[in-house]
Amino acid sequence: MKPIKNNLTEILNIDYPIIQAPMGWIARSQLASAVSEAGGLGIIETSSGELDVIREEIKLMREKTNKPFGVNIAQAFVRDPDIVNFIIDQGVKFVTTSAGDPNKYCSELKEAGLTVFHVVPSLSAALKAIEAGVDGLVVEGFEGGGFKSPNGVASMVLLPLVCSKVNVPVIAAGGFIDGKTMAAAFSLGAQGIQMGTRMVSSKESPVHENWKNAIMSADDQSTVLLNRFSSPALRALRTDKTNKLEKNDDVNAMQEFGTALDLYFGGDMEASIALTGQVAGRIEKEKPVKNIINETINEFYATIEKFGNLS
Repeated sequence: MKPIKNNLTEILNIDYPIIQAPMGWIARSQLASAVSEAGGLGIIETSSGELDVIREEIKLMREKTNKPFGVNIAQAFVRDPDIVNFIIDQGVKFVTTSAGDPNKYCSELKEAGLTVFHVVPSLSAALKAIEAGVDGLVVEGFEGGGFKSPNGVASMVLLPLVCSKVNVPVIAAGGFIDGKTMAAAFSLGAQGIQMGTRMVSSKESPVHENWKNAIMSADDQSTVLLNRFSSPALRALRTDKTNKLEKNDDVNAMQEFGTALDLYFGGDMEASIALTGQVAGRIEKEKPVKNIINETINEFYATIEKFGNLS
């Protein structure tokens, strides 16, 4: 299968511009190494705040693959004031920063020789990140799972808008799941895509089968946006708990994450909130990461070839 060569794959030294989202507790060596081994880029999370565990996960990552990988700094959830030195000490070369001001860590990370991309939910956030000196952007549409801006914008609008205003590589996130959506992202100006929910439902994902099965049973109406009038907004699977939270603006849904591990790994879908994107409605099978990436790239090439044959 022919590698995709563009500015992004050259910067990241990967074959295929498919990046795995940095999901708390999930984006660790088991999943991330499978993504990197398959030619994409695995990302290790820090949003769990468990940096001692993350240090060991990075060591495991290097035991499982010699391919490139990255680490995410979720600024709103990492309390360690020495997080930059922690990242540098691990010998990581690529970092995404998110959930905060891009100026906070960018210059320090770049001075240490790291490549830095920042996750943005709006054009104004993208321009601020460019001013901060980032090397690239992850442009995240409102349909994606997880933490969102309450004033989010859908990928179909946000992605081409940002790409028309910046001159750095852009990774499209939120709604990207296969070769057709990857081709759409490229046509709108991106050079790569990020997959979150698709990777949560993969064979190598460590989450409980109840969550995977809920994704595979989902339809296009099976996610809900919480905290619509506060921050951060959250996109999650519909459950009894999230249906109640949707209608109660007096309760911040973040208060309901205290038993997250009982959901993530114990399978109790009412114990916490299952952060999930709208693409859950398109996922029908649990597949190995390698299959997901191979099928995506093959369909991407078939799609753009078909476009070339239009008359």
